[in-house]
Amino acid sequence: MTQAVLPILREQGSGHVIQVSSVGGVYAFPGIGLYHASKWGLEGFSQSLAGEVADLGIKVTLVEPGGFSTEWSGPSAVRAEEMDAYAPVREVNATRWSSPEAIGDPEATGPAILELVDADDPPLRVFFGANPLALVRDEYARRVETWEQWNDLSQRAHGNPERSAA
Repeated sequence: MTQAVLPILREQGSGHVIQVSSVGGVYAFPGIGLYHASKWGLEGFSQSLAGEVADLGIKVTLVEPGGFSTEWSGPSAVRAEEMDAYAPVREVNATRWSSPEAIGDPEATGPAILELVDADDPPLRVFFGANPLALVRDEYARRVETWEQWNDLSQRAHGNPERSAA
């Protein structure tokens, strides 16, 4: 769809591509790895696209919803045969997805999308829902802490820049 619309947006010198990702595009839950792989791929593609089309007057926004009362994991979901070894993961996920306060109303997203489209300076990424920001804030704090703890190794893995240039 993006490839089909870009020639039109380039020709008019403006536009806004809205990509529907997920909080699962920046945070991974056990048991739905292929879902995450597709969303993380969309995140990388869209961030790259935003840099490619910004000077053409085209904006890109990734909407990253948390849980909403949709058929997301309903009859349209394809699942592998369940294995007993992963029963604890399924139990945790069932608890996670069953919390009523964590589930948003999809009817509220329409006006929010229109607000994004009308924004003069829309974000590249925006969460939809009550819980994604807290979840991701904690996750990214852990990531930064780990990167900092291992930064000496990271620097050593770079090698000697003077030697590489020779």
